[in-house]
Amino acid sequence: MNYDLSWMLDSALEVPEARHAILVSADGLLMARSKDVGKDHADTVAAAMSGMQSLSRTVADFCGGSPSERPQWRQTVVEFDHGWVFLISAGEGAYLAVSASPEVDMSEITFRMQQLVGQLGKSLTSPPREIADTKA
Repeated sequence: MNYDLSWMLDSALEVPEARHAILVSADGLLMARSKDVGKDHADTVAAAMSGMQSLSRTVADFCGGSPSERPQWRQTVVEFDHGWVFLISAGEGAYLAVSASPEVDMSEITFRMQQLVGQLGKSLTSPPREIADTKA
């Protein structure tokens, strides 16, 4: 897990009624989690979110469109009695999931998630730093 990215996830939780955030790899591995999500719970949710986005992509043509052009998956939103789960792409092979209470402003949370994805994209695609050779 990348703890350098975990602190960034907390910015999504600045939206009133947002609860938790995780960053998931396409194969279902936890990449980062917000501070209030336990590791075991986050691992389970990460695997589920990977499956959820895969299922969402599978039914893409159910929403219509040209037969020659498969619709692109943008987000998955699931509603429960006690809240929402939002799932969006966070770059190549990564997904951002955020949970929120039923009272969350849906447009505000999705906007904040898009902003966060922009920030995460820079971190996920930045090459690793090289340590300068100080030996002479």
